[in-house]
Amino acid sequence: MTAWTDHLARLGARLDGNALAFDDPATEARLVDDVTIAVPLLNLGLIRSVGPDSAPFLHNLVSNEVLKLAADAACWNSFNSPKGRMLTNFLLWPEAEGHALMMSAELVPAMTKKFSMYVLRSKTRVSDASADTALVGLAGPEAAGVLERAGLPLPDAPMKQAGDAGRRCIRIGDDAFVLALAADQAAEVYAALLDAGAARAGTAAWQLKMIRAGVPLLSPATQEEFVAQMVNYDLIGGVSFTKGCYPGQEIVARTRYLGKLKKRMYRVAIPAGAAPEVGTDVFAPAFGEQSAGKLVNVAPAADGGFEALAVLQIAAAEAGDLQLGRPAGAALRVLPLPYPLA
Repeated sequence: MTAWTDHLARLGARLDGNALAFDDPATEARLVDDVTIAVPLLNLGLIRSVGPDSAPFLHNLVSNEVLKLAADAACWNSFNSPKGRMLTNFLLWPEAEGHALMMSAELVPAMTKKFSMYVLRSKTRVSDASADTALVGLAGPEAAGVLERAGLPLPDAPMKQAGDAGRRCIRIGDDAFVLALAADQAAEVYAALLDAGAARAGTAAWQLKMIRAGVPLLSPATQEEFVAQMVNYDLIGGVSFTKGCYPGQEIVARTRYLGKLKKRMYRVAIPAGAAPEVGTDVFAPAFGEQSAGKLVNVAPAADGGFEALAVLQIAAAEAGDLQLGRPAGAALRVLPLPYPLA
């Protein structure tokens, strides 16, 4: 255990790998509806790209603009295979000496090596910064007020950031923030958030918040499954169609300009039962024994069931007859997203 996870355990957190919980799933899900939550994001990790060539290095590899990204901004981004399939997706923001890339903790080691393969003569160093930086999510109706009362930086608009290397705050929505903290400051800052009115909550609560925001998180189970548009990355600002070449760019562009998109990401309700796993197939009568989609992220809901993001055949989602895991599986119900599926 690290000093940070040891501190969380003393607060009553139950740790399970990269996940943690303070209460039972239904109770934590209700917190998402009612209060502002502060969540230690052990499920997320950080890659740092440092050096004078960091911006052009990353710009040539990822799906979104880096060279023109303002110093106080952040963006959703992805790193794709030559076939246009997403190897990882991440939140990227500039730092004083380079850039930070926040993604699934499970993907950080492999993606650090993958990015490093492209460094060559670039004056850039890529490293796993997860041990040096603690990530905390803050979300809810009073999130901005909690930050102010805790004496923490408050960005003034979504996809903006404020702060310094020790206490950086990235605003990812009207009422959702990510704090990137020096590891030795994490316990102090987390206590300040709770004292300022936030309720402690676990990984599943943050996942539920992101599911309702329509923001996906790729994992080993979903690597190389999707082109960016399939997970709505073009709709949430994760793709630039004017930045120039990067691995997979031709496929992403062709999907936009030449083809009719057949799959999109939807939010769905899953009835109570055994917890469905990320990557589980979804079926629909029109597709018979052939998969009509796949679960991307799953979190417990307050009613004992689950909510999920699922990439689905558009025709199947519009028909509304969806089954989980097998053609005769549990019925899924499509729920609204906070943005239109263009």
